[in-house]
Amino acid sequence: MASLIEVTDLKKHFPIRKGVLQRTVGNVHAVDGVSFAIEEGETLGLVGESGCGKTTVGRTVLRLVEPTSGSIKVRGQEIGGLTKTEMRPLRRQMQIVFQDPFSSLNPRIRVKDIVGEPLKVHGVGNASEREDRVAALFKRVGLRAEQMSNYPHQFSGGQRQRVSIARALALDPHFIVADEPVSALDVSIQAQVINLLMDLQSEMKLSYLFVSHNLAVVEHISHRVAVMYLGRIVEYADKVSLFANPQHPYTEALLAAVPLPDPALQRTKNRVTGDVPSPINPPSGCHFHPRCPIATDRCKVEKPMLREIAPGHQAACHLR
Repeated sequence: MASLIEVTDLKKHFPIRKGVLQRTVGNVHAVDGVSFAIEEGETLGLVGESGCGKTTVGRTVLRLVEPTSGSIKVRGQEIGGLTKTEMRPLRRQMQIVFQDPFSSLNPRIRVKDIVGEPLKVHGVGNASEREDRVAALFKRVGLRAEQMSNYPHQFSGGQRQRVSIARALALDPHFIVADEPVSALDVSIQAQVINLLMDLQSEMKLSYLFVSHNLAVVEHISHRVAVMYLGRIVEYADKVSLFANPQHPYTEALLAAVPLPDPALQRTKNRVTGDVPSPINPPSGCHFHPRCPIATDRCKVEKPMLREIAPGHQAACHLR
């Protein structure tokens, strides 16, 4: 049986244009050969430093950004070459929750119209039925129906994100890309929104691609985790295996950077120094080798492929 979402060797390169004639002089390798699958009712956490391509992966899977190459399948159907008209029925099944709940909501429109807009666009029900549906969605995400006539600025940050989630749920989707949905919220509100997403997943059998740089949040909500570095997935495993026994040096570095609750304790793993290289001209071989504490000459010239280190646990490292 096919997975809900299957992504194979996905690439997205943004051209760099200069001069009067806007000639292409290079490319930003935002996503550089990413593959993964998401099952029904599963959450795949996608983690990595800022600029590694996480958000671009999520938007490309939804065809909000057109892929350069690669395969995207929804329940076995290839969607990479579909036209806008052919994609329309699939849009109901796939939604996104953006990082900033304020900029993703139109400040001039009442929230009941924001949440009801997908229903109107897809011709679901009449005006009265749509309003009833919006009221039910408000209740489901923990808001009051009396707040439906308010504007986005009349809500707190956490409430605005709940409005965004209600909008994403309007058409009963099967798959949601959650693009750092709690990073702009206070810690106490983060927990409420994460628990809401988990409750909705249990009720509606939703699948999530959960994009985040917060390892604690990813560990809490995810079933499996993919670690990205400079456009590539370097480790892919269930969350228990990944957090208990990381195999890639970059994953070890991410976990070593998490603060310990006891200041007297010291991390035993080596920390990574330096900045992420430019995706315009990424390093040859393993992209991580300029910052890797165990890199060899082979790492500088040969690209490591994701291979199985243990059952269900893959890493892209020559030395593991």
